[in-house]
Amino acid sequence: MSLEKKLLLELAGKYGTPLFVYDGDMIVQRYKDLYNYIKWPQLKIHYAMKANYNFNLLKMLNEAGASLDTVSPAEVLLALKAGFPKDRIIYTANNMTAAEVDEVVKHGVLMNIGSLSELERFGKKYSGSRICLRFNPDVVDGEAAGLMTAGDLSKFGILLKDIEKAKAIVQKYNLTVIGLHEHTGSGLQHTESVFKSMKNVMALATPANFPDLEFLDFGGGFKVPYKPDETRVDYVAMGAEITRLFAEFCKSYGRDLKMYFEPGKFIVAEAGYLLVEVNTLKDNNSRLIAGCNSGFPQLIRPVFYGAYHEVLNLSNPDGAPKVYDVCGNICETGDRFAEQRELPKIREGDILAIRNAGAYCYAMGGVYNLRPMPAEVLIYKGQAKTARRKLSNAELVNSIIGESE
Repeated sequence: MSLEKKLLLELAGKYGTPLFVYDGDMIVQRYKDLYNYIKWPQLKIHYAMKANYNFNLLKMLNEAGASLDTVSPAEVLLALKAGFPKDRIIYTANNMTAAEVDEVVKHGVLMNIGSLSELERFGKKYSGSRICLRFNPDVVDGEAAGLMTAGDLSKFGILLKDIEKAKAIVQKYNLTVIGLHEHTGSGLQHTESVFKSMKNVMALATPANFPDLEFLDFGGGFKVPYKPDETRVDYVAMGAEITRLFAEFCKSYGRDLKMYFEPGKFIVAEAGYLLVEVNTLKDNNSRLIAGCNSGFPQLIRPVFYGAYHEVLNLSNPDGAPKVYDVCGNICETGDRFAEQRELPKIREGDILAIRNAGAYCYAMGGVYNLRPMPAEVLIYKGQAKTARRKLSNAELVNSIIGESE
């Protein structure tokens, strides 16, 4: 656990709950860790900002030298406002409108295109451009079915077998392909999937097919442990194999290329906590329910993916263990953060910490039932600061009806 329980309780008392807390030092360290694991001289880590787009967090990563993976025009605009130069941003979206493409091109950000029809439309309007092509690596892996971004059921990427069609469009519009991209899934369960996906894309990356390549981008999806007893991936061994494979490829290509990865979850997930307060206890025929002042719109992964998040009782860590359903305050039966989870005895007023809340939690949040999203606090270099404040109920309502308070 990166942040001490005492500090989390102090923050809950100072800022109120529900509250997101991020350990900025851990985030920067996770970013730097990847350079220690993957020893390629021209490695470039693009943080997938869809995982957590908090502006203060982005500025912190920019200062650390990170690059960004973006998936919408607004993400590109936010990245630029956070100080990222355009040459450290790549744009990888799917099912793009013409207006979205125009906006990204206007900012000079490299376009990563993942379908033949989009490639045709782009080439027709922006002939002579430098681009990246996204291929479906035909390797199926991920933490849940909805997080698998390759294989026959995936909407992402150009099929490997359609390479000649892609090359024909590239030639037709005098496009220069400077990069190839793939992304297998989020929370990859097997390190072999990383290697297999790399091999499938590297097989396409020959001088005969793409003579102007500057980089290969192997996406993200690096797994982090969510359960207390979950084994951490040996990233040192994994990084060594990644480097070996890429060095072998570059030798056959004839020159060294840059290697990109686009982790999101790996960098921010473990650094985040959602702090909630228990306000209701029920014994439903021996099924104990602990109701709290947050709900699934503020941390949707358990409802959406069936994801596991460890829950800690910060207020009574040494209490006698009991089995609880930890439920939220939303009018939905499935609004549970944890089901039949053994925890130290919970009392009304206790503060619970939901761990691994740094990735795809606030970023996927909403205001269903008209409950404002929590405030966010960033702890960095020993200082705590409000990274985003919580709207009042009146401010939320006024934002809906278009009035200022």
